[in-house]
Amino acid sequence: MALQENENMEEKTLQEAFSELEKLAERLEDRETSLEESFALYQKGIGLIRSCTEKLDTVEKKMLQLNEDGTYSEFSR
Repeated sequence: MALQENENMEEKTLQEAFSELEKLAERLEDRETSLEESFALYQKGIGLIRSCTEKLDTVEKKMLQLNEDGTYSEFSR
C-alpha cells in the first residue's frame, strides 16, 4: 500500500472509515463488479480495518477507569 493511501486512512475518523467499509462491502456484493476490482476493493477494506483496529487500540489504552473515590486511574483489563 502506498504511503499516501496509508496517511489518508490515518486522517479518517472511525465513523468515516466504517461508512467507507460499508460502501466497499456493497460494491463487493454487486455482481457487476469485476474480479480485479473486487480484489482492489478487498485490499482497501483490509487497510481500513487495520487503521480502525489501531485507532481502537489507541483509545483503549487511553481510557481511564473511574475509582470508587472519584479519582481516575489507567484502564486495565
